[in-house]
Amino acid sequence: MTKSGNLAAGPHTRLAIIGAASALGSPHAGAASAPDALRVHGLPQRLANAGIVAEWAETLHPLELPAKGTDMAARLHANAAFASRLANHVAALDAEHFPLVIGGDHAVALGTWRGIARRAGGAPGLIWIDAHLDSHTDQTTHSGNIHGMPLAALLGEGDPALSGVPGPRLDPSRVCVIGARAWEAEERERLDRLGVRIFDMAEIQARGLPTVFCDALSIARGSGGQPGFGLSLDLDALDPAALPAVTCPEAEGIAPQALADVLLTLRSCGDFIGMEITEYRPDLDSEGSAARWVAELACAALGPATYWLREKERHFGASNYAPLPVVFHRGEGVWLWDVEGRRYLDMMSAYSAVSFGHSHPRLLRALEDQARRLALTSRAFSNDRLPLLLEHLCATFGYERALPVNTGLEAVETALKAARKWAYTVKGVAPEQAEIIACDGNFHGRSIAIVGMSSKEQYRAGFGPFPPGLLRIPFGDSGALEAAITPDTAAFLVEPIQGEGGIIVPPAGYLSRCAEICRRYQVLLIADEVQTGLGRTGRLLACDREGVRPDGLILGKALGGGLLPVSAFLSDRAVMDVFRPGDHGSTFGGNPLGAAVALEVLALLAETRPWEQAERLGVRLRSRLEAARLPCVREIRGRGLLVGIALDPVSAPAQLVAERLLARGIATRDTNGNVIRLAPPLTIAEETLDTATDIVIDTLSSLRR
Repeated sequence: MTKSGNLAAGPHTRLAIIGAASALGSPHAGAASAPDALRVHGLPQRLANAGIVAEWAETLHPLELPAKGTDMAARLHANAAFASRLANHVAALDAEHFPLVIGGDHAVALGTWRGIARRAGGAPGLIWIDAHLDSHTDQTTHSGNIHGMPLAALLGEGDPALSGVPGPRLDPSRVCVIGARAWEAEERERLDRLGVRIFDMAEIQARGLPTVFCDALSIARGSGGQPGFGLSLDLDALDPAALPAVTCPEAEGIAPQALADVLLTLRSCGDFIGMEITEYRPDLDSEGSAARWVAELACAALGPATYWLREKERHFGASNYAPLPVVFHRGEGVWLWDVEGRRYLDMMSAYSAVSFGHSHPRLLRALEDQARRLALTSRAFSNDRLPLLLEHLCATFGYERALPVNTGLEAVETALKAARKWAYTVKGVAPEQAEIIACDGNFHGRSIAIVGMSSKEQYRAGFGPFPPGLLRIPFGDSGALEAAITPDTAAFLVEPIQGEGGIIVPPAGYLSRCAEICRRYQVLLIADEVQTGLGRTGRLLACDREGVRPDGLILGKALGGGLLPVSAFLSDRAVMDVFRPGDHGSTFGGNPLGAAVALEVLALLAETRPWEQAERLGVRLRSRLEAARLPCVREIRGRGLLVGIALDPVSAPAQLVAERLLARGIATRDTNGNVIRLAPPLTIAEETLDTATDIVIDTLSSLRR
């Protein structure tokens, strides 16, 4: 603990930012304003939001500006003078701070890395990410621009004005270039002669950026016992179609997101000792998108790693969860990336909330468009999104009314309140006598009322007393339902498939028999489809498998598109009209932001019919798991892409299986003791699911061995 009470930061989370506001080496002065522009665009705040303590130490400006047309010698002298000043300032930083240098043109690299070398007591290894090789001298330059010379000078070649800037020269055996795609023959010959490894774009495209970056790390880190390594990023390495605000753009570069993903690897490198970012042109970035990428790239490389983040969560958070040992940073489609850049297949999809995959472009667009327009008014006023959502919910699911709330728990509570008031005002149950029947093994949420219906002791222990009138019967037993009904019974609340209960599928015909019993005794059948709804089980609703239309329908999770909590309770007027203004409400329920996303979810459902793929792939998944005949597997359960593997707790503890799957890039969890849940986004491709199935089968087989 520090004196302030905060946990100690990670190795790169105390930054000293030095602005190098020089464009002395460039044909255009635009890059000189980059440090000030990035500061205005909130770079320090963005770093702070990522858990990085960033102090903007200073911004250096050239003390001499040679007139246009000045001869090469004068320009070399001016660049060398600025580089020497920058090196002195970098070298003088205290040992607690990690240096982040913001250029300026790439000629400032000479000062950055000579200063870091002096600070480290020897030449660091260096990963040079650039579209160009920057290895000309004053004798070989074609353009005459000095920002094409810094790497040669750092290696000790070229005019003494540059190569003589005080500090150790780089060791070429620990230097590599990533992303090169434009150079003159003299540059390539020089680096090849010196032994600098060049990973050009052709090699990156052939082998993949993660593999190349791994090789580059091995080169820059050396054999051990040497000073650490740094990273110099010239933004023209990136594809100008995504980031055009650079001095010398070159087509077909590295995708910014791909680079950000591999830079995450640096978070856990304790020998990573310095970073610079150069060649940003604010004058070409009117919307600030390139500035956001600069911040994203810096945060990717310098943010806290898994250990520190998990320690902060453990130290400052309540112990109501026990997450697996991973910290996720980004999601796209069916994939997740952790804070060290490892990729995982999401086979859980946030308990079905991410049914359309992470960061679905249409859902993001709906969210962004609405966020710019109107996010929240409360239900004290109407907004222009909610009426359309209510209409589409009723039309899609065949009900007369819908009541929007946020979480699934709220929707269940809403249904319970509606059922009780209906019992008193319509059915004629005596006041305070209404009963709700639920099932053993249910999971409807964790409010006081709902855990009062739970059969899991942990959910109940220490939280009583619970509201009266909450009963339980065995799941899958329609006879038990009929026996439990009394004149005071208001509703039967049931999950068509019990998700948290272990992916338990009831016997065929169970729901339809329950529906008939409820009709006969004037009891509301309320289906909790928070996890099973919206295509998860191979039908739009799990109830559709038996042609059951419940009196009340509870939706959630996937309705928010994995972006926001959006839930709803649907019923007909006979039930819903028991509510009067003031009876029930939610400040955020029905907010325009959530409504806009949910509208797009309903549109995607209608257009893509994801339940059809879920049915086909679910059959394939279950059949492959069953055909493997794994001794540690007791049963394969589920429908669609909601599948549970019930394991023998002695030979295959589910917690251990989940951790081993995580180590192999499969993200999922155990549920209800010893069941592994497999519930990927409904957008998963067949070949991706097959690969995941192979890993699951092999992992379970290895436990037996």
